[in-house]
Amino acid sequence: MKRLRVIAGAEWRYWLRSRLALGGALLMAGLLLATTAVTTLRMQGEAAERAHHQAKAEAAFLAQPARHPHRMVHYGHYVFRTPTPLAGFDPGLDPVTGQSIFLEGHRQNTPMFAPSGASADLGGFSWLSPAMVYQLFGPLLVILLGHGLIAREREAGTLATLLAQGAPGRLLLAGKATALLSVIVLMSLPLALSAALAVRDGDPPLAAVALVGVYLLYLSIWGALALLASALLRRRTAVLAALATLWVVLTLVLPAVAVSATSNAAPMAGKLETDLVMLSDLRKLGDGYNVNDPAFARLRAELLAEHGVQRVEDLPVNLRGLVAQASEQKLTDTLNTYARAQMAAETRQAIVLASHGWFTPLLAVADASRALAGTDLAHHHRFLQEAEALRFAFVQGLNRVHAEKLSFSDDIRRSSDAQAEARTRVDASHWRLLDRFAFEPDAACSRLARSQSQWLMLCAWFAFLVGAGAWVGGRLKP
Repeated sequence: MKRLRVIAGAEWRYWLRSRLALGGALLMAGLLLATTAVTTLRMQGEAAERAHHQAKAEAAFLAQPARHPHRMVHYGHYVFRTPTPLAGFDPGLDPVTGQSIFLEGHRQNTPMFAPSGASADLGGFSWLSPAMVYQLFGPLLVILLGHGLIAREREAGTLATLLAQGAPGRLLLAGKATALLSVIVLMSLPLALSAALAVRDGDPPLAAVALVGVYLLYLSIWGALALLASALLRRRTAVLAALATLWVVLTLVLPAVAVSATSNAAPMAGKLETDLVMLSDLRKLGDGYNVNDPAFARLRAELLAEHGVQRVEDLPVNLRGLVAQASEQKLTDTLNTYARAQMAAETRQAIVLASHGWFTPLLAVADASRALAGTDLAHHHRFLQEAEALRFAFVQGLNRVHAEKLSFSDDIRRSSDAQAEARTRVDASHWRLLDRFAFEPDAACSRLARSQSQWLMLCAWFAFLVGAGAWVGGRLKP
């Protein structure tokens, strides 16, 4: 252990004397601190703003005066997805999926107000998050510090001396790896700070600890790659060139190839094509505004028979409200079928893309990071499902008020009879059927379960590189 500390200490003294190493470390630290501060403040602002708008939307809905219930169906309601505290480190899909949905009758609207669509200041770099810095630039600092670990000793002729003095090759590599690992731990301090702040703000500690752990593992993989290349190649320039090429391939080329391969392996139907087919299916469901539409003839006949009357005006309930309920149910069933198919296709694509993490650790750590931060596709889908459940509940609640509180005679004459129109306005207390919406992120165990495959990929990468390093260390030559 003492010899291990001596080797690691010597490496640290070299780094502290090297302006290049110090400059790179300071640049990386500055970038991490700046992105951490900016992203955390931005996401905290987003969370507060969305919570404010959510409360304002609910207050506006409940403050509406007495109206016809169907007017409130189309008055609608907004719901907002509040980001998790860990989104301050990794916003994930938040900038591209939209943060709010307008809920109304007869439609399932798509999310809107995606920040990336409204940001044109710095292009893609306007959303340079701490997670992206760790994923893309963290490996560069590890390469900068680690490429000369063994090659420098070999070029200076000190490697032969060390081996001749009885220092085993594996011990030498272990000492160098210890020094590099200590740098990686220091690099993770801004992440640990973000995680601690997220725990303070309500995120589960287990998810925060796992997030720190997965980045430590990712950077350790790059450290093992740097050490292995430094032990295998004779000159530092060759090591640096090889590692730089590897960085380009693993962080830029392969992820782009993986996205292209995923599009081919799991294609999705175009939105225009899907919407046209869906509209065709919706037209077959009947017109929910027309009680005489043949699609609702059976409902009409059953109601007349059940209550023993001949005319809809004699029914104890308003047929128009019941038709609206039946129409909304059929329409929602159809819309949900298409929504589930869309989500299944997106999930299938995400799974195919994630499988490429076996070829590049960047994809593995990015997937695990989004899952642990609560900003992945699964969270987005659950937001859509919960928003739709709220939409269906309040629309059907208003349709029920329409059926039970309004007379059919007044309802059909309200456009031509002012007194009938006044009688079709129900008291504003009925708007309280709207449930409060508060999107809660998944529990830590669910997030960990979704990142399980990515952990396995990263562990496989690390185990392979450690095994290769041990093998090379046993055969290390000057």
